[in-house]
Amino acid sequence: MVTVFSSKGILILIAFACYLVMMISIGVFNMKKTQTTEDYFLGGRGLSSWVAALSAQASDMSGWLLMGLPGSIYIGGTGRVWIAIGLFIGTVLNWVFIAKPLRRYTIVANNSMTLPEFFSNRFHDKKRVLMTLSSIVITIFFLVYTASALASGGKLFNRVFGLDYHVAMVIGALVILAYTFMGGFLAVCKTDFVQGALMFIGLLTVPILAYMAIGGDVAGALTAGGVTDSDYLNMMYAGGEPYPLSSILSDLAWGFGYCGMPHILVRFMAVRSEKEIKKSTTIATVWVAVSLAAACVIGIIGRGYIPGLEDSENVFIEMIQKVFSDNMVFIFIGGIFLCGILAAIMSTADSQLLVCASSVSKDIYKNLIKKDAPDKKVLWVSRITVVIVAVIATVIAWDPNSSIMNLVSDAWAGLGCAFGPLVVLSLFWKRTNIAGAFAGIFTGGAFVIIWDYIPFGGETLYAKTGLYSLLLGFFISLFAIIIVSLVTKKPSQEVLDDFKKVREYKEEAEA
Repeated sequence: MVTVFSSKGILILIAFACYLVMMISIGVFNMKKTQTTEDYFLGGRGLSSWVAALSAQASDMSGWLLMGLPGSIYIGGTGRVWIAIGLFIGTVLNWVFIAKPLRRYTIVANNSMTLPEFFSNRFHDKKRVLMTLSSIVITIFFLVYTASALASGGKLFNRVFGLDYHVAMVIGALVILAYTFMGGFLAVCKTDFVQGALMFIGLLTVPILAYMAIGGDVAGALTAGGVTDSDYLNMMYAGGEPYPLSSILSDLAWGFGYCGMPHILVRFMAVRSEKEIKKSTTIATVWVAVSLAAACVIGIIGRGYIPGLEDSENVFIEMIQKVFSDNMVFIFIGGIFLCGILAAIMSTADSQLLVCASSVSKDIYKNLIKKDAPDKKVLWVSRITVVIVAVIATVIAWDPNSSIMNLVSDAWAGLGCAFGPLVVLSLFWKRTNIAGAFAGIFTGGAFVIIWDYIPFGGETLYAKTGLYSLLLGFFISLFAIIIVSLVTKKPSQEVLDDFKKVREYKEEAEA
């Protein structure tokens, strides 16, 4: 740890300041381009392949990638890499099978700009029941998700500068608020592109330099660092114990969450063309494969390079500070790489704030409360919502002992169970109806809350079984949609006609 006013601290602070000024400048620049709600929420459907891919993956991974995952492996060993494997599989399947059909369907479904609006238009829900329920689910779980990002920011500034956790968290929240408030979706995506690139460079460079510092002898470094567990590098063991199949399946189940993440799916909706999606798929696949692998390596090498950490989630921070400590130039470079952690945090928090804002202003205010509200008023309701959500998320993350991993896993499960099965079936099964859609969202979201938060006999079902709620909740929601859709009235002819239009969309586009 360094102090803010030491020579080392000042250099790192300058690096942070340069980075933060650049992010806010992007927000200011894009504010001029943000005149309508479609600009604010989808950027006019004009994202290039590179911006779409890197912004989607950067907004996905968050501080969890550079703090939560390495910290988990630092403690438990390579048995915890199953989460990374599940996430990689989920990322690839999401880009390959969901991206293109979702973009088509949101265009056919009355140019839908948000996930709740898509569900409502997809099933011709004139009473807006799906929109209301979806917006409530997004608000609940994204508050927790945003809180995890702000907690990451608090820990980063606290560890690097010795700032009070609460002061540090508020500073990070204010910067994220600034450019999200001003520039909306374009600002978020462009900052996420920069942040995704910075994360990638940091993830590649730092572990390589740490590997060279230990002479390439990982096993020797682990032993010297006090690791006596011979199975630390065995994927079938975690924490010195055989890793149960149920735990491996729970870790792999993280991949199910992708098709239900509004902040990722909105990137698919905003891509400029289907040709761009093909490029984005390749870029995103390479980015996530390398990034996840590097994050796992950081946890392993870090255990030998920097043994005995009190908070394992700080391993990447400590590694950067140790690798880049020889001279003033190295310290400044280290400050830039520390910005990579801040980038991971900001790239997720800004997307979550924007999705929450879209749910409240577009889906609830515009579509449910005041249908004749002018575009500029909806835009300002969005910006005010961003501020309110950030404040509430800050309150949730106020405890300095908040676990980034736990906060992310709860939110990821809630969104994945509530929306994932419905997104898949709404795109590929024409018999899905509005009753089934409601049942899927309600059942999936409620299951996660009951499983993870409601104690039975003094402890939650998760604590009793050790099974991740997403592993069970995804299929419970899936079956709820199928069963309810089959036993209730089939979709109207209008809904079926839209489904057919989507199937024929490619032929029309190429004709």
